[in-house]
Amino acid sequence: MKVITDDIIFDFPPCAATIGCFDGVHRGHQFLITQVREAAERRNLSSALITFPVHPRQVMQSDYQPQLLSCYQQKVALLEQQPADYCIMLPFTRELSMLSAYEFMKMLRDRFRVEVLLIGYDHRFGHNRAEGFDDYCRYGQELGMEVIRAQALMENDLSISSSTIRRLLKEGDVEQANHFLGYRYYLDGIVVGGYKVGRKLGFPTANLQPSCADKLVPDEGVYAIYAYVDDRRYIGMLNIGNRPTVDNGNNVSIEAHILDFSEDIYNRHLRIEFMHFIRPEQKFADLDELIAQLNKDKETVRKIFYKE
Repeated sequence: MKVITDDIIFDFPPCAATIGCFDGVHRGHQFLITQVREAAERRNLSSALITFPVHPRQVMQSDYQPQLLSCYQQKVALLEQQPADYCIMLPFTRELSMLSAYEFMKMLRDRFRVEVLLIGYDHRFGHNRAEGFDDYCRYGQELGMEVIRAQALMENDLSISSSTIRRLLKEGDVEQANHFLGYRYYLDGIVVGGYKVGRKLGFPTANLQPSCADKLVPDEGVYAIYAYVDDRRYIGMLNIGNRPTVDNGNNVSIEAHILDFSEDIYNRHLRIEFMHFIRPEQKFADLDELIAQLNKDKETVRKIFYKE
């Protein structure tokens, strides 16, 4: 796939295309992308995905704080794995937001040579998103553009969508979220200095500062994880929360204890993949009770990965 940014001059071939944020590039998106490719192949056209470097709501609402499944570079990397010919990164501006649906579709035809447009089952575009699929079909006829309603990917009467995956992660259900994503949800960033309380308890931790401040952090609690250091994979357990037993105040930390690992990894890159939710974060009566629970958590993690 060739990624096209606004600063690249490119002579577009006629194409079948779809539009979306593609946050997370999950299985629902992958199903849509397959439909675009198949529609393009049937008509001897190229296939294209049209998306935005920045979430449109961040442009329209200055105080909007997104909880993304994938930041820009992560989304690009995921999209590059998909079976489409082009990915067009269209900067979302206030001027673009003021276009009517008809004007937007005309721009797609004139600028990107879109001859076939697949509309996601619940997708709306144009100023105030006031128009619907029937309107898009009518505009398509006027513009000489074929408009197709894409099918949604459903499981157990539930559509696989970014909003559904966000809800699952906020509930700590990382296993179902991973199933819908088609890969393990992850956070990555730099290991920074912490309070070093874990080391004193016999459970040294790597305190992660995520590389993307806008990426969603799953629900507070303890998780079984894969931890990647220099592309080497380890098993571990992760705590998300404010560590109430040691009185960490309201500061939420993301701390990984990597099993059978003793290297100093401060200021190094760490990637954490979520595998299973173990338990909610809780306050213990004293440090001895906390240490006992941490030992139980460690054994739980070993059993989880041993079974796999």
